[in-house]
Amino acid sequence: MTHTHYLLVFCLVSCIKEGFAQNSTLTPNLPNSSAWPAGCGQDVKSIYFALCDLTAAWGIVLEAVTSLGILCTIVLGFIFVALAPSVSQDARKGTLALNFLFIFGVLGLFSLVFAFIIAPSPTICIVRRFLFGVLFAQCFACLVAHSVRLNYLALQNRGPGGCMVFLLAIGLFLVEAVINVEWLLITDVRQTLRHTEPCNITNQDFVTALVYVMFLIVASLVIPCPVLCGHYLQWKRHGRHIVLTAFFSLLIWVAWIVMYLYGNEKLNHSSWDDPVLAIALASNAWVFVMFYIIPQLMEMTRSGYKYEDDTLNIMKRHSDATQSIVMENRAFSMDNLDAAEPVNSWHEQGKFT
Repeated sequence: MTHTHYLLVFCLVSCIKEGFAQNSTLTPNLPNSSAWPAGCGQDVKSIYFALCDLTAAWGIVLEAVTSLGILCTIVLGFIFVALAPSVSQDARKGTLALNFLFIFGVLGLFSLVFAFIIAPSPTICIVRRFLFGVLFAQCFACLVAHSVRLNYLALQNRGPGGCMVFLLAIGLFLVEAVINVEWLLITDVRQTLRHTEPCNITNQDFVTALVYVMFLIVASLVIPCPVLCGHYLQWKRHGRHIVLTAFFSLLIWVAWIVMYLYGNEKLNHSSWDDPVLAIALASNAWVFVMFYIIPQLMEMTRSGYKYEDDTLNIMKRHSDATQSIVMENRAFSMDNLDAAEPVNSWHEQGKFT
């Protein structure tokens, strides 16, 4: 037993000596402390320098804004789940699954911002190229499906069921997923033949792969416009929320595409490509939160969705109803006169006889 204890102690001592020897051989190879930017510790890898570099403040600012967005989206998601049972028997029930899918997409957009803050790598570049269009397509597909349902509700206060609207959004979203998968396969084959990395994609190719998302943006702006001329005030409010969301999203997309394709090149700042895309993601995600998610949660707390809230429409319909009643009374009185004529003629004939 004593020999066994001595053997274990000898093994532990030898392992400790070997570890110290490896550390002593590795420390000279480590870069000096000046190699790390201000604000980053020596245990931070180089690809994460933008998250802590005080000299490049854009990464830290976007990190703070994005983290706040993630926190707000999660809180709003929990509020949405808590309020969902209160509208289970209401006309808004058809959009519950749709809005939950939308909140999940916004959370994904905020999370994707970090992929554009850190330094690119082959895996990171593939994630960027695939999820940028897919997550935006998920959000705008929900807006388009909601707009289609609102066109029915604004006319007759009845619309397609929630399952049908949800499947419509999933179908619109899957189109972009298929497009991105095919685009990745084509570019992968091309890069394999040219022996290049996945990050060597031109800006024009990246924007071209998002044409379908641009179509969804325009559709989400145009389709809810007829809702604003409907008879029911509550559905008009939903239509205004979607129109505002799509309008500000369109402005953001025009700005970042112009900057991404032409602005950075004109200003000789090719290193601004990742910040431009990260800012576009964060700003559009905040537009979704401010102009759609929060108003939708406020609408969930409103009452009176089974009746008309527009006073002018109620008065108009009441006047139409009274006019129809008057016309029916007139028709009824004319029928009575026609029926009374034979009786009067019979009395006159009796007098003469």
